Amino acid sequence: MDYVYAPGKNHLFVPGPVNIPEPVLRAMNRNNEDYRSPAIPAMTKTLLEDVKKIFKSTAGTTFLIPTTGTGAWESALTNTLSPGDRIVSFLIGQFSLLWIDQQQRLNFNVDVVESDWGQGANLDVLESKLASDGAHTIKAICIVHNETATGVTNDLSKVRFLLDKYKHPALLLVDGVSSICALDFRMDEWGVDVALTGSQKALSLPTGIGIICASPKALEASKNSKSVKVFFDWKDYLKFYKLGTYWPYTPSIQLLYGLRAALDLLFEEGLDNVIARHSRLGKATRLAVEAWGLKNCTQKEEWFSDTVTAVLVPSYIDSSEIVRRAWKRYNLSLGLGLNKVAGKVFRIGHLGNLNELQLLGCLAGVEMILKDVGYPVKLGSGVAAASAYLQNNIPLIPSRI
Repeated sequence: MDYVYAPGKNHLFVPGPVNIPEPVLRAMNRNNEDYRSPAIPAMTKTLLEDVKKIFKSTAGTTFLIPTTGTGAWESALTNTLSPGDRIVSFLIGQFSLLWIDQQQRLNFNVDVVESDWGQGANLDVLESKLASDGAHTIKAICIVHNETATGVTNDLSKVRFLLDKYKHPALLLVDGVSSICALDFRMDEWGVDVALTGSQKALSLPTGIGIICASPKALEASKNSKSVKVFFDWKDYLKFYKLGTYWPYTPSIQLLYGLRAALDLLFEEGLDNVIARHSRLGKATRLAVEAWGLKNCTQKEEWFSDTVTAVLVPSYIDSSEIVRRAWKRYNLSLGLGLNKVAGKVFRIGHLGNLNELQLLGCLAGVEMILKDVGYPVKLGSGVAAASAYLQNNIPLIPSRI
């Protein structure tokens, strides 16, 4: 039973954690097991191989760490870099800000490239820094692929293009927490050295697994890293990989079974189909926002996110009241505006195990809430715009053809 009961289902439309599909819930509904038995290492081996597919990598080495995305950040940094190393890091919203804070507290020399919230990473500044760094003092580029606070997606292929253009050896470290398994992500093709995500986002699991994929170049760099790490040390994992037992400490058995089920669902739908579904959900949401007469926080179409839409509200409305009213009256969970955009935006998450009719229910709820807080929305306008687009673009369900 819910801690605070309401009839029906909670409509969860924050940009993570997300809805957990029934097959995953059932897979996790099991007792504990001995992780040193033959069964768990055998399953772990297949998970480590299969999880590479969500990164579109064959060359990478994967790690399943019992942690959150924040822990995965720290693991990526401390295994590949040493204190004092120069990092170029892009500040475009709350989560890139938090990663930069972590980088600074870990005693890296962080060269921050800041953009207005609602803009993407300033790659012109990056090009200038790479062009002037003939001595290769920059050891890593850190970038958030999809900034969840503002609904901004960065083009990673352009970052790789610049690194190759100047023949720069800096590592490319990418936060893919709210993008991987939902947006196009090509680790090997784009030359990403470390990519990471969290289980509670597009994988549609509970929080608790930080999933990391490291390139051969990143593994080589880890041999010379002088950062202090214990819990997050890749060397411990690699040692147990060689032994065939895989775990340097106790994993969550239930989450491993859940991950197995979640991957099976993704592969059954087809990863490219999953990405296309998220593209439809993102487009439909943006059409609804436009029909309401509101603006997207994201300032250019090239940066639009297909996993979260941050909606700007008029100055006479506190967006926090929209989020409060959604939960209290309609059993709908929306994302708050964070930090610089607190009170100015609310966020609609549209990622994970989610279909078009679920989204339309959310959009109908948002329309009623906008009416509640005094915004002159025409009821049905956003739903109609989204429905018209979806009706013309939803394919047949592959398994039911």
